[in-house]
Amino acid sequence: MTDEQDALQGQGGREEQFQNENHETNENHETMESLMRSEDAGLEFPSQGEIRQGVIASISQSQILVSVGSKSEGVIMGRELEQIPASEREALTVGQEIPVYVINPEDQNGNVVLSYTRAREAMGWDVVEKMQESNEAFDGAIDGYNKGGLIVLIHGLRGFIPASQISMARRSLVQGDTPDRWAKMIGETINVRIIEVDRARRRLILSERAANPESRQSLKERVIEGLEEGQVYTGRVTSVADFGAFVNVNGADGLVHLSELSWERITHPSEILEVGQEVKVKVISVDKEKKRIGLSIRALQGDPWNEKIAKFKVGQLIEGTITRLTKFGAFARLEGDVEGLIHISELSENRINHPKESVKEGDVLTLRVIRIDEDQRRIGLSLRKVDSGAYADMDMKALAAELGTEGEYEPEQEPELEPAPEPQAEPQAEPQPEPQQEPEQEQEPKEE
Repeated sequence: MTDEQDALQGQGGREEQFQNENHETNENHETMESLMRSEDAGLEFPSQGEIRQGVIASISQSQILVSVGSKSEGVIMGRELEQIPASEREALTVGQEIPVYVINPEDQNGNVVLSYTRAREAMGWDVVEKMQESNEAFDGAIDGYNKGGLIVLIHGLRGFIPASQISMARRSLVQGDTPDRWAKMIGETINVRIIEVDRARRRLILSERAANPESRQSLKERVIEGLEEGQVYTGRVTSVADFGAFVNVNGADGLVHLSELSWERITHPSEILEVGQEVKVKVISVDKEKKRIGLSIRALQGDPWNEKIAKFKVGQLIEGTITRLTKFGAFARLEGDVEGLIHISELSENRINHPKESVKEGDVLTLRVIRIDEDQRRIGLSLRKVDSGAYADMDMKALAAELGTEGEYEPEQEPELEPAPEPQAEPQAEPQPEPQQEPEQEQEPKEE
Protein backbone atom coordinates (compact mmCIF):
# COMPACT_ATOMS: atom_id res chain seq x y z
CA MET A 1 0.00 0.00 0.00
CA THR A 2 1.37 3.32 -1.01
CA ASP A 3 1.67 6.35 1.20
CA GLU A 4 -1.11 8.08 -0.76
CA GLN A 5 -3.46 5.21 -0.15
CA ASP A 6 -2.66 5.26 3.57
CA ALA A 7 -3.43 8.98 3.72
CA LEU A 8 -6.76 8.58 1.99
CA GLN A 9 -7.69 5.70 4.27
CA GLY A 10 -6.83 7.78 7.40
CA GLN A 11 -8.85 10.75 6.16
CA GLY A 12 -11.85 8.56 5.57
CA GLY A 13 -11.61 7.18 9.07
CA ARG A 14 -11.50 10.62 10.59
CA GLU A 15 -14.56 11.73 8.58
CA GLU A 16 -16.45 8.68 9.72
CA GLN A 17 -15.49 9.38 13.33
CA PHE A 18 -16.60 13.05 13.02
CA GLN A 19 -19.93 11.99 11.56
CA ASN A 20 -20.45 9.53 14.39
CA GLU A 21 -19.65 12.18 17.02
CA ASN A 22 -21.92 14.74 15.34
CA HIS A 23 -24.78 12.26 15.23
CA GLU A 24 -24.32 11.50 18.92
CA THR A 25 -24.40 15.23 19.75
CA ASN A 26 -27.62 15.73 17.79
CA GLU A 27 -29.20 12.79 19.55
CA ASN A 28 -28.23 14.21 22.96
CA HIS A 29 -29.63 17.65 22.04
CA GLU A 30 -32.91 16.16 20.90
CA THR A 31 -33.12 14.15 24.11
CA MET A 32 -32.64 17.31 26.26
CA GLU A 33 -35.28 19.22 24.28
CA SER A 34 -37.67 16.33 24.62
CA LEU A 35 -37.01 16.21 28.34
CA MET A 36 -37.60 19.94 28.72
CA ARG A 37 -40.78 19.73 26.70
CA SER A 38 -42.00 16.86 28.81
CA GLU A 39 -41.28 18.80 32.02
CA ASP A 40 -42.98 21.90 30.67
CA ALA A 41 -45.93 19.81 29.59
CA GLY A 42 -46.56 18.95 33.23
CA LEU A 43 -46.60 22.65 34.20
CA GLU A 44 -49.73 24.65 33.45
CA PHE A 45 -48.60 28.25 33.56
CA PRO A 46 -51.30 30.50 35.08
CA SER A 47 -53.15 33.04 32.98
CA GLN A 48 -54.62 36.39 34.00
CA GLY A 49 -58.11 36.19 35.52
CA GLU A 50 -57.80 32.48 36.27
CA ILE A 51 -58.84 31.07 39.65
CA ARG A 52 -56.61 28.33 41.00
CA GLN A 53 -56.30 26.23 44.09
CA GLY A 54 -52.93 26.91 45.70
CA VAL A 55 -51.01 25.74 48.74
CA ILE A 56 -49.57 28.28 51.19
CA ALA A 57 -45.77 27.97 51.20
CA SER A 58 -44.94 30.70 53.71
CA ILE A 59 -46.57 33.55 55.62
CA SER A 60 -44.92 36.80 56.70
CA GLN A 61 -46.09 40.28 57.68
CA SER A 62 -45.52 41.62 54.16
CA GLN A 63 -46.58 38.73 51.94
CA ILE A 64 -47.99 35.23 51.59
CA LEU A 65 -46.26 32.84 49.16
CA VAL A 66 -48.56 30.35 47.45
CA SER A 67 -47.56 27.42 45.26
CA VAL A 68 -49.86 27.32 42.24
CA GLY A 69 -48.12 24.56 40.20
CA SER A 70 -45.73 26.75 38.18
CA LYS A 71 -41.96 27.17 38.41
CA SER A 72 -42.39 30.39 40.41
CA GLU A 73 -44.46 30.67 43.56
CA GLY A 74 -47.29 33.15 43.49
CA VAL A 75 -47.36 36.01 45.96
CA ILE A 76 -50.16 37.83 47.81
CA MET A 77 -48.89 41.21 48.95
CA GLY A 78 -49.63 44.91 49.25
CA ARG A 79 -53.25 45.92 48.89
CA GLU A 80 -54.38 42.37 48.17
CA LEU A 81 -52.91 41.27 51.49
CA GLU A 82 -54.52 44.16 53.38
CA GLN A 83 -57.95 43.32 51.99
CA ILE A 84 -57.98 39.95 53.72
CA PRO A 85 -60.01 40.38 56.94
CA ALA A 86 -57.78 40.19 60.01
CA SER A 87 -59.69 37.22 61.44
CA GLU A 88 -59.28 35.20 58.21
CA ARG A 89 -55.63 36.17 57.84
CA GLU A 90 -54.82 34.95 61.34
CA ALA A 91 -56.49 31.63 60.57
CA LEU A 92 -54.32 30.93 57.50
CA THR A 93 -51.54 28.33 57.98
CA VAL A 94 -48.61 26.97 55.95
CA GLY A 95 -49.71 23.98 53.91
CA GLN A 96 -53.33 25.13 53.76
CA GLU A 97 -55.05 24.97 50.38
CA ILE A 98 -56.77 28.22 49.37
CA PRO A 99 -58.36 29.64 46.20
CA VAL A 100 -56.39 32.42 44.49
CA TYR A 101 -57.10 34.78 41.61
CA VAL A 102 -54.29 35.43 39.10
CA ILE A 103 -53.83 39.18 38.74
CA ASN A 104 -50.55 39.06 36.80
CA PRO A 105 -48.95 35.82 35.49
CA GLU A 106 -45.48 37.35 35.81
CA ASP A 107 -44.41 40.68 37.26
CA GLN A 108 -41.03 42.41 36.80
CA ASN A 109 -39.53 40.11 39.42
CA GLY A 110 -40.84 36.98 37.73
CA ASN A 111 -43.49 36.38 40.41
CA VAL A 112 -47.09 35.40 39.82
CA VAL A 113 -49.22 38.11 41.52
CA LEU A 114 -52.25 36.60 43.29
CA SER A 115 -55.34 37.72 45.22
CA TYR A 116 -57.21 35.72 47.84
CA THR A 117 -60.16 38.09 48.26
CA ARG A 118 -60.84 38.34 44.52
CA ALA A 119 -60.95 34.56 44.28
CA ARG A 120 -63.41 34.38 47.15
CA GLU A 121 -65.51 37.12 45.57
CA ALA A 122 -65.59 35.50 42.13
CA MET A 123 -66.59 32.19 43.65
CA GLY A 124 -69.23 34.01 45.72
CA TRP A 125 -70.84 35.49 42.60
CA ASP A 126 -71.06 32.02 41.11
CA VAL A 127 -72.83 30.77 44.23
CA VAL A 128 -75.35 33.64 44.52
CA GLU A 129 -76.26 33.38 40.84
CA LYS A 130 -77.16 29.73 41.36
CA MET A 131 -79.07 30.62 44.56
CA GLN A 132 -81.12 33.20 42.66
CA GLU A 133 -81.96 30.64 39.98
CA SER A 134 -83.11 28.13 42.60
CA ASN A 135 -84.98 30.82 44.58
CA GLU A 136 -83.22 29.57 47.69
CA ALA A 137 -83.57 31.37 51.06
CA PHE A 138 -80.73 31.45 53.56
CA ASP A 139 -79.81 32.81 56.98
CA GLY A 140 -77.22 35.57 57.04
CA ALA A 141 -75.75 37.86 59.68
CA ILE A 142 -76.44 41.60 59.63
CA ASP A 143 -72.99 43.13 59.22
CA GLY A 144 -73.82 46.82 58.77
CA TYR A 145 -76.37 49.41 57.73
CA ASN A 146 -76.90 52.73 56.03
CA LYS A 147 -79.82 55.13 55.75
CA GLY A 148 -81.50 52.97 53.12
CA GLY A 149 -81.38 49.60 54.84
CA LEU A 150 -79.26 46.69 56.09
CA ILE A 151 -76.07 45.02 54.83
CA VAL A 152 -75.70 41.24 55.05
CA LEU A 153 -72.60 39.12 54.30
CA ILE A 154 -73.13 36.18 51.95
CA HIS A 155 -70.25 34.02 50.63
CA GLY A 156 -67.78 36.87 50.93
CA LEU A 157 -70.12 39.41 49.28
CA ARG A 158 -71.97 42.33 50.83
CA GLY A 159 -75.66 42.04 50.03
CA PHE A 160 -78.03 44.97 50.57
CA ILE A 161 -81.59 44.79 51.96
CA PRO A 162 -83.56 47.99 51.16
CA ALA A 163 -85.84 49.23 53.95
CA SER A 164 -88.86 48.38 51.77
CA GLN A 165 -87.72 44.73 51.71
CA ILE A 166 -87.31 44.44 55.49
CA SER A 167 -90.19 42.66 57.22
CA MET A 168 -92.92 44.76 58.81
CA ALA A 169 -92.25 43.18 62.18
CA ARG A 170 -88.57 44.20 62.10
CA ARG A 171 -89.33 47.71 60.82
CA SER A 172 -91.80 48.25 63.64
CA LEU A 173 -88.96 47.84 66.15
CA VAL A 174 -86.99 50.84 64.89
CA GLN A 175 -87.57 54.51 65.68
CA GLY A 176 -86.68 57.69 63.83
CA ASP A 177 -85.33 58.26 60.33
CA THR A 178 -81.58 58.37 61.01
CA PRO A 179 -79.30 55.50 59.89
CA ASP A 180 -78.56 54.72 63.55
CA ARG A 181 -82.04 53.27 63.92
CA TRP A 182 -80.69 49.98 62.51
CA ALA A 183 -77.59 49.87 64.75
CA LYS A 184 -79.01 47.55 67.40
CA MET A 185 -79.66 44.87 64.75
CA ILE A 186 -75.98 44.31 63.87
CA GLY A 187 -75.03 40.71 64.54
CA GLU A 188 -78.61 39.44 64.36
CA THR A 189 -79.47 36.55 62.06
CA ILE A 190 -81.86 37.38 59.25
CA ASN A 191 -83.57 35.06 56.77
CA VAL A 192 -83.42 36.48 53.22
CA ARG A 193 -83.80 35.61 49.57
CA ILE A 194 -81.80 36.95 46.60
CA ILE A 195 -83.92 39.10 44.30
CA GLU A 196 -81.23 40.71 42.09
CA VAL A 197 -77.68 39.79 41.03
CA ASP A 198 -75.57 42.05 38.77
CA ARG A 199 -71.94 40.92 38.82
CA ALA A 200 -70.76 43.63 36.41
CA ARG A 201 -72.15 46.40 38.64
CA ARG A 202 -71.32 44.47 41.82
CA ARG A 203 -74.95 44.73 42.81
CA LEU A 204 -76.53 42.14 45.12
CA ILE A 205 -80.06 42.88 46.43
CA LEU A 206 -81.69 40.76 49.13
CA SER A 207 -85.19 40.63 50.60
CA GLU A 208 -86.45 39.52 53.99
CA ARG A 209 -90.07 39.96 52.95
CA ALA A 210 -89.63 37.63 49.95
CA ALA A 211 -88.23 34.95 52.24
CA ASN A 212 -90.99 35.38 54.81
CA PRO A 213 -94.21 36.38 53.03
CA GLU A 214 -96.24 36.93 56.21
CA SER A 215 -99.63 38.45 55.44
CA ARG A 216 -100.83 41.60 57.16
CA GLN A 217 -103.71 39.67 58.72
CA SER A 218 -101.53 36.91 60.18
CA LEU A 219 -99.06 39.52 61.43
CA LYS A 220 -101.85 41.47 63.10
CA GLU A 221 -103.13 38.32 64.77
CA ARG A 222 -99.68 37.60 66.14
CA VAL A 223 -99.25 41.16 67.40
CA ILE A 224 -102.68 41.22 69.05
CA GLU A 225 -101.81 38.09 71.01
CA GLY A 226 -98.91 39.94 72.61
CA LEU A 227 -100.76 43.17 73.45
CA GLU A 228 -102.26 44.03 76.81
CA GLU A 229 -104.34 47.01 77.86
CA GLY A 230 -102.29 49.68 79.54
CA GLN A 231 -99.07 49.02 77.59
CA VAL A 232 -97.29 51.98 75.99
CA TYR A 233 -95.63 51.73 72.57
CA THR A 234 -93.93 53.96 70.03
CA GLY A 235 -95.75 53.69 66.71
CA ARG A 236 -95.96 55.44 63.36
CA VAL A 237 -99.02 57.13 61.85
CA THR A 238 -100.02 55.22 58.70
CA SER A 239 -103.22 57.07 57.74
CA VAL A 240 -105.77 59.59 58.99
CA ALA A 241 -109.55 59.74 58.59
CA ASP A 242 -112.39 61.94 59.82
CA PHE A 243 -112.97 59.64 62.79
CA GLY A 244 -109.35 59.19 63.90
CA ALA A 245 -105.84 58.09 62.98
CA PHE A 246 -104.31 54.65 62.41
CA VAL A 247 -100.97 54.00 64.11
CA ASN A 248 -98.77 50.99 63.35
CA VAL A 249 -97.61 49.20 66.49
CA ASN A 250 -95.20 46.26 66.08
CA GLY A 251 -96.44 45.72 62.52
CA ALA A 252 -100.20 45.99 63.16
CA ASP A 253 -102.44 49.04 62.81
CA GLY A 254 -104.49 50.28 65.74
CA LEU A 255 -107.04 53.11 65.82
CA VAL A 256 -106.69 56.29 67.81
CA HIS A 257 -110.25 57.62 67.80
CA LEU A 258 -110.75 61.35 67.37
CA SER A 259 -111.79 61.61 71.02
CA GLU A 260 -108.52 59.93 72.12
CA LEU A 261 -106.18 62.20 70.19
CA SER A 262 -106.15 65.17 72.56
CA TRP A 263 -107.83 66.66 75.60
CA GLU A 264 -108.45 69.77 73.54
CA ARG A 265 -111.33 69.89 71.10
CA ILE A 266 -110.20 69.09 67.53
CA THR A 267 -112.28 68.48 64.41
CA HIS A 268 -109.82 66.40 62.36
CA PRO A 269 -106.67 64.34 63.17
CA SER A 270 -104.67 66.32 60.61
CA GLU A 271 -104.72 69.26 63.01
CA ILE A 272 -102.15 67.53 65.22
CA LEU A 273 -100.87 64.49 63.26
CA GLU A 274 -99.40 63.68 59.85
CA VAL A 275 -98.72 60.40 58.05
CA GLY A 276 -95.29 59.03 58.91
CA GLN A 277 -95.10 60.83 62.25
CA GLU A 278 -93.75 58.86 65.20
CA VAL A 279 -95.97 58.97 68.30
CA LYS A 280 -96.31 57.28 71.68
CA VAL A 281 -99.62 55.52 72.22
CA LYS A 282 -101.30 53.62 75.04
CA VAL A 283 -103.29 50.45 74.41
CA ILE A 284 -106.78 51.05 75.80
CA SER A 285 -108.61 48.08 74.25
CA VAL A 286 -107.80 44.80 72.49
CA ASP A 287 -110.57 42.90 70.71
CA LYS A 288 -109.01 39.57 69.73
CA GLU A 289 -112.22 38.31 68.17
CA LYS A 290 -112.73 41.29 65.85
CA LYS A 291 -108.95 41.88 65.49
CA ARG A 292 -109.20 45.48 66.66
CA ILE A 293 -106.72 47.52 68.64
CA GLY A 294 -107.83 50.68 70.43
CA LEU A 295 -105.11 53.24 71.14
CA SER A 296 -104.94 56.58 72.90
CA ILE A 297 -102.55 59.50 72.72
CA ARG A 298 -104.30 61.76 75.21
CA ALA A 299 -104.13 59.05 77.91
CA LEU A 300 -100.39 59.74 78.09
CA GLN A 301 -100.94 63.46 78.56
CA GLY A 302 -101.94 65.28 81.71
CA ASP A 303 -105.63 66.21 81.71
CA PRO A 304 -105.70 70.03 81.65
CA TRP A 305 -109.23 69.88 83.05
CA ASN A 306 -107.93 68.64 86.39
CA GLU A 307 -105.57 71.59 86.58
CA LYS A 308 -108.35 74.03 85.76
CA ILE A 309 -110.69 72.73 88.46
CA ALA A 310 -107.99 72.45 91.14
CA LYS A 311 -109.12 75.88 92.46
CA PHE A 312 -112.73 74.74 92.89
CA LYS A 313 -114.27 72.78 95.78
CA VAL A 314 -117.74 71.61 96.68
CA GLY A 315 -119.75 74.33 98.43
CA GLN A 316 -117.75 77.21 96.96
CA LEU A 317 -119.49 80.28 95.51
CA ILE A 318 -118.27 81.22 92.04
CA GLU A 319 -119.26 83.47 89.19
CA GLY A 320 -120.43 81.96 85.92
CA THR A 321 -121.80 83.07 82.57
CA ILE A 322 -124.71 81.18 81.02
CA THR A 323 -123.54 79.85 77.64
CA ARG A 324 -126.36 77.59 76.45
CA LEU A 325 -129.73 76.18 77.48
CA THR A 326 -131.06 72.64 77.11
CA LYS A 327 -134.22 70.86 78.22
CA PHE A 328 -132.45 69.45 81.28
CA GLY A 329 -130.59 72.56 82.43
CA ALA A 330 -128.21 75.39 81.63
CA PHE A 331 -124.46 75.39 81.06
CA ALA A 332 -122.32 78.09 82.65
CA ARG A 333 -118.74 79.00 81.81
CA LEU A 334 -116.57 79.45 84.89
CA GLU A 335 -113.13 80.92 85.49
CA GLY A 336 -110.48 79.06 83.49
CA ASP A 337 -112.87 78.39 80.59
CA VAL A 338 -114.48 75.44 82.36
CA GLU A 339 -118.14 74.63 81.84
CA GLY A 340 -120.46 73.40 84.54
CA LEU A 341 -124.07 72.28 84.42
CA ILE A 342 -126.93 73.80 86.39
CA HIS A 343 -129.56 71.07 86.36
CA ILE A 344 -133.12 72.31 85.84
CA SER A 345 -133.91 71.26 89.41
CA GLU A 346 -131.13 73.55 90.68
CA LEU A 347 -132.28 76.68 88.83
CA SER A 348 -135.20 77.72 91.00
CA GLU A 349 -137.09 76.89 94.14
CA ASN A 350 -140.25 76.84 92.06
CA ARG A 351 -141.19 74.30 89.45
CA ILE A 352 -140.16 75.28 85.94
CA ASN A 353 -140.60 73.46 82.65
CA HIS A 354 -137.59 74.93 80.84
CA PRO A 355 -134.40 76.72 81.96
CA LYS A 356 -135.39 79.79 79.89
CA GLU A 357 -138.02 80.51 82.53
CA SER A 358 -135.22 81.27 85.01
CA VAL A 359 -132.08 82.27 83.04
CA LYS A 360 -130.99 83.29 79.58
CA GLU A 361 -127.76 83.04 77.62
CA GLY A 362 -125.25 85.73 78.59
CA ASP A 363 -126.46 86.07 82.20
CA VAL A 364 -123.60 86.49 84.69
CA LEU A 365 -124.62 84.78 87.94
CA THR A 366 -123.29 83.78 91.31
CA LEU A 367 -123.46 79.99 91.53
CA ARG A 368 -122.56 77.34 94.06
CA VAL A 369 -120.47 74.24 93.28
CA ILE A 370 -122.41 71.22 94.48
CA ARG A 371 -120.59 68.38 92.68
CA ILE A 372 -117.17 67.69 91.11
CA ASP A 373 -116.82 64.44 89.17
CA GLU A 374 -113.20 64.14 87.98
CA ASP A 375 -113.73 60.80 86.23
CA GLN A 376 -116.60 62.12 84.12
CA ARG A 377 -115.08 65.62 83.93
CA ARG A 378 -118.28 67.23 85.21
CA ILE A 379 -119.04 70.09 87.55
CA GLY A 380 -122.50 70.37 89.04
CA LEU A 381 -123.71 73.89 89.86
CA SER A 382 -126.72 75.31 91.66
CA LEU A 383 -128.46 78.66 91.52
CA ARG A 384 -131.10 77.94 94.11
CA LYS A 385 -128.54 76.90 96.75
CA VAL A 386 -126.60 80.15 96.57
CA ASP A 387 -128.41 81.45 99.68
CA SER A 388 -128.85 78.06 101.32
CA GLY A 389 -128.49 78.04 105.10
CA ALA A 390 -126.65 74.73 104.88
CA TYR A 391 -123.63 76.61 103.52
CA ALA A 392 -123.88 79.69 105.80
CA ASP A 393 -120.86 78.82 107.94
CA MET A 394 -118.78 78.00 104.86
CA ASP A 395 -119.72 81.29 103.27
CA MET A 396 -118.81 83.27 106.41
CA LYS A 397 -115.49 81.49 106.68
CA ALA A 398 -114.72 82.19 103.00
CA LEU A 399 -115.65 85.85 103.50
CA ALA A 400 -113.42 86.14 106.56
CA ALA A 401 -110.51 84.62 104.61
CA GLU A 402 -111.10 87.11 101.81
CA LEU A 403 -111.10 90.02 104.29
CA GLY A 404 -108.11 88.67 106.19
CA THR A 405 -110.04 88.21 109.41
CA GLU A 406 -110.37 84.44 109.40
CA GLY A 407 -109.02 84.22 112.97
CA GLU A 408 -111.91 86.32 114.26
CA TYR A 409 -114.59 83.98 112.96
CA GLU A 410 -115.16 80.63 114.59
CA PRO A 411 -118.05 78.68 113.10
CA GLU A 412 -120.25 77.00 115.65
CA GLN A 413 -120.24 73.81 113.62
CA GLU A 414 -118.74 72.79 110.32
CA PRO A 415 -121.49 72.25 107.77
CA GLU A 416 -122.01 68.69 106.73
CA LEU A 417 -121.53 68.73 102.98
CA GLU A 418 -122.33 65.83 100.75
CA PRO A 419 -119.98 65.44 97.78
CA ALA A 420 -122.90 64.98 95.42
CA PRO A 421 -126.16 66.20 96.99
CA GLU A 422 -129.35 65.17 95.31
CA PRO A 423 -131.31 67.96 93.61
CA GLN A 424 -134.11 68.60 96.10
CA ALA A 425 -135.73 71.48 97.95
CA GLU A 426 -133.76 72.97 100.84
CA PRO A 427 -135.25 72.34 104.30
CA GLN A 428 -136.98 75.47 105.63
CA ALA A 429 -138.45 76.46 108.96
CA GLU A 430 -141.88 76.76 107.39
CA PRO A 431 -143.59 73.82 105.75
CA GLN A 432 -142.63 73.54 102.11
CA PRO A 433 -144.75 72.20 99.31
CA GLU A 434 -144.20 68.57 98.50
CA PRO A 435 -141.24 68.17 96.11
CA GLN A 436 -142.57 67.81 92.63
CA GLN A 437 -141.62 64.87 90.51
CA GLU A 438 -139.15 65.78 87.83
CA PRO A 439 -140.02 64.88 84.27
CA GLU A 440 -137.83 62.35 82.51
CA GLN A 441 -134.61 64.09 81.64
CA GLU A 442 -132.42 63.61 78.67
CA GLN A 443 -129.05 62.09 79.44
CA GLU A 444 -126.61 64.76 80.45
CA PRO A 445 -123.83 65.13 77.89
CA LYS A 446 -120.23 64.90 78.91
CA GLU A 447 -119.00 68.37 79.75
CA GLU A 448 -115.90 69.88 78.27
